[in-house]
Amino acid sequence: MSNTTKAMPTVVGGRDTESRLGTGAYAWKVSPSHVDLSMPAKEPLPATISAEPQNITVDLACSAMIVVDMQNDFCAPGGWVDWLGADLTPERAPIKTLQAILPALRANGVPIIWLNWGNRPDRKNLPPTILYVFNPDGNGIGGELPGNGARLLEKDSWSAAVVDELVQLPEDIKVDKYRISGFWDTPLDSILRNLEVKTVFFSGVNTDQCVLHSLTDAHFLGYNCVLVEDCCGTTSPDFCAEATLWNIKKCFGFVTKTADVISALPKKAAG
Repeated sequence: MSNTTKAMPTVVGGRDTESRLGTGAYAWKVSPSHVDLSMPAKEPLPATISAEPQNITVDLACSAMIVVDMQNDFCAPGGWVDWLGADLTPERAPIKTLQAILPALRANGVPIIWLNWGNRPDRKNLPPTILYVFNPDGNGIGGELPGNGARLLEKDSWSAAVVDELVQLPEDIKVDKYRISGFWDTPLDSILRNLEVKTVFFSGVNTDQCVLHSLTDAHFLGYNCVLVEDCCGTTSPDFCAEATLWNIKKCFGFVTKTADVISALPKKAAG
């Protein structure tokens, strides 16, 4: 017999009063007389994926998918990018592949994190360096869209909402961001760590801007980074996307495609 004993939860009125503290994998079990810090290890769910510069094996039980800025201002007719006169085709291209990959990842227990630009209405946390990028002519962040009056990139506005074609489920996680990188001044890193995520898949727009810089910050923080190339898009010139892919494969992680991820998933759950 073991010499160690485990304190039992206090029972009040015939009911166990033990509660769970923590919403992710990192959690304690607490009762009035005992705190259980043991946290059983997750059962691994490996998947070997065709990727560049090398094929990879990831643990889906410790992975998450981040979808960056697939919101109306960037991807929908009548949004800010459309109002600026840009071709929305590359911004909307990831919709179809995301419609395929997100259900397959959810079926394997991979959390989906929607990382959308959604500023405070008072913009108190935005320095001039950020305001200028989106406001060089006086009609940027916080201004009204001429068709529907929505506030550009403002939290809880039509502008910051995910496009209608992509379904968000109650168990999905939503994070507002206020910079090109989704890790600055946001809880994203804390959420990933509480979920015990080690590998992050990246998707969304723009490939060479918010997706890239969120990915590089994740890399600097110690996460394994995988860009799903055909789940990304950008209105920038082609050479910008080419340079992004080259740099990710050279310095920051791995690049794969939707079909390669889905084909690597356990067959029972992937279907």
